Amino acid sequence: MSTIFVLNGPNLNLLGTREPAIYGSTTLADVDALCVAEAAKFGLTADCRQSNHEGVLVDWIHEAGKLQKAGKLAGVVLNAGAYTHTSLAIADAVRGTGVSLIEVHITNVHAREAFRHHSFLSPIARGVIVGLGPQGYALAIAALAASAPKA
Repeated sequence: MSTIFVLNGPNLNLLGTREPAIYGSTTLADVDALCVAEAAKFGLTADCRQSNHEGVLVDWIHEAGKLQKAGKLAGVVLNAGAYTHTSLAIADAVRGTGVSLIEVHITNVHAREAFRHHSFLSPIARGVIVGLGPQGYALAIAALAASAPKA
């Protein structure tokens, strides 16, 4: 069975309590459960992880690249949080590994502060989903599942 990594960056562990007027009341545990259920619909497993540390996210992307090359990973769903707008290291990891990545944001970053309008990930992502709330994760999983290696 193939896997999909669902990686969440800084402060996403605060979902449900962090600025609920912006991010809603859904918790990260709720998002993880949604991702596991969505992946299962396609016969895949979702490996959900969150870190506030850039290097940890880079290491996970390296791991994902190796697994995808071995035919064991369909790709990565990544909500890099603020690192989307600042991290060349994460973008370089995606570029360097060649991993298939869907960038996801719960809010519409283009309707928010100007610094959130730029993404280092968008130019190298297979797709970008913004502003659809937690449902964006499910859509990203469906997109990766459509091109996943068949067992």
